[in-house]
Amino acid sequence: MWYNLTMSKYILSIDQGTTSSRAVIFNRRGRIKAIAQQEFKQIYPQAGWVEHSPQDIMGSVMAVTAEAVARAGILCEDIKAVGITNQRETTLVWDAKTGKPVYNAIVWQCRRTAGLCAELKKTHADIIYEKTGLIPDAYFSATKIKWILDNVPNARARAERGELLFGTVDTFLMWQLSKGGIFATDYTNAARTMLFNIHTLEWDEELLKLFSIPRAMLPEVYPSGHKFGYTHKSVLGAPVEICGVAGDQQAALFGQLCTEAGDLKNTYGTGCFLLMNTGDKAVKSRNGLVTTLGATLTGRPPYVLEGSVFVGGAVIQWLRDGLKLISSADESEKLSLKAKDNGGVYIVPAFTGLGAPYWDADARGTVTGLTRGTTAEHIVRAGLESIAYQVCDLVCAMQKDAGINVTRLAVDGGASKNNFLLQFQADILGCVTARPETVETTALGAAYLAGLCSGYWNSLEEIKNNVRAGKVFTPCMTEDMRKKLLDGWERAVKKARTV
Repeated sequence: MWYNLTMSKYILSIDQGTTSSRAVIFNRRGRIKAIAQQEFKQIYPQAGWVEHSPQDIMGSVMAVTAEAVARAGILCEDIKAVGITNQRETTLVWDAKTGKPVYNAIVWQCRRTAGLCAELKKTHADIIYEKTGLIPDAYFSATKIKWILDNVPNARARAERGELLFGTVDTFLMWQLSKGGIFATDYTNAARTMLFNIHTLEWDEELLKLFSIPRAMLPEVYPSGHKFGYTHKSVLGAPVEICGVAGDQQAALFGQLCTEAGDLKNTYGTGCFLLMNTGDKAVKSRNGLVTTLGATLTGRPPYVLEGSVFVGGAVIQWLRDGLKLISSADESEKLSLKAKDNGGVYIVPAFTGLGAPYWDADARGTVTGLTRGTTAEHIVRAGLESIAYQVCDLVCAMQKDAGINVTRLAVDGGASKNNFLLQFQADILGCVTARPETVETTALGAAYLAGLCSGYWNSLEEIKNNVRAGKVFTPCMTEDMRKKLLDGWERAVKKARTV
């Protein structure tokens, strides 16, 4: 009887993303028992600014959690532990007593502090990189916190009195889910703030002083696999322990079981994120990548080399909602296959600047190569191809930095369901792309962390034994065609950077 009761347990994974929140119930074999998803509003106060309502974030998380549990037909007693994974860098500041945010969440995509970061690049780029592994950019949290303290009435004075708290989305969720009982984050999220020293594993006093951020605002930092505390009984009907937390990309890396040095994955989400586990070696990039920390269940996390594309799967949303060329994401694959090629059309989706390896905040989206013969199919295809080109740029930079030749790319994320995209990715890279059976690897990584920490799974080996292979895409493009297409992409990027 005891054995059967134990085996009936599940892991609840909360995946709070940039455009939607998901809750996924995983069983002991790492298969999905139930899933629920809810999109929420994107707020654009002015050009280049992106915000979320904290109430929308929390409301969507609560809604999908309740829906997933109901769909699974389980009770709170059946949930062994909770894992959380989240959009990184997005910044929230709230009242330490009431939990009420003082401003909307400033999203990682937001460029409002680009001017300040441009100045920092001139004066403090080296010290910031040496301590944090990051390049001064509006992408990261530090300047977002500073903006809130400088622009929200009384915010700075209140922060200095210890009345305000800062957190990335994971911290905000844990604080809210525990009714103020947990004020913490993990190494992977702390490493994306531009305030955390990835070598000493501590908040850096020199950087806090540089950005004028009070230390009392910051959460305690722990390994990704850690017993953070319990959800309040009102959330699931009874307290359930939160045992795993990781930023979405590091969670996906762990979910792909890229736990050894040299393992590499790319996630096709709103943006694209290429991560390589470099073990105990912090690789210094000379090609526009950043060095960060990976998920761990021990005191010392592995180092990770990362390249970020700001607009990846969001191109598909733009084709659907902005240009209205497609009515659903699935339709993009069908239309792309109707066009025998891109018709000379290239889209560079630099809607909020370009990320790695360019780090050009002033670049803007462009469409080049239009002719009278250009069709909707050509534009949709060029949109999908733009995702693969940007990933190709990252892989090339990573190969140079790490001194390796990439022969296999593990892929995941919503857009990885698109077979046209993954075949083109394999072709333009000249290497195999491998999609797992479960593409929800971000949520799966958080579940693995929570399950291993809570004792739901005994070891990584037990997990690996249950993994089933997915689909592999093998390159079939000629080298001449690959070079021709990449030359066209390079020309298009140059135009986007001189708009």
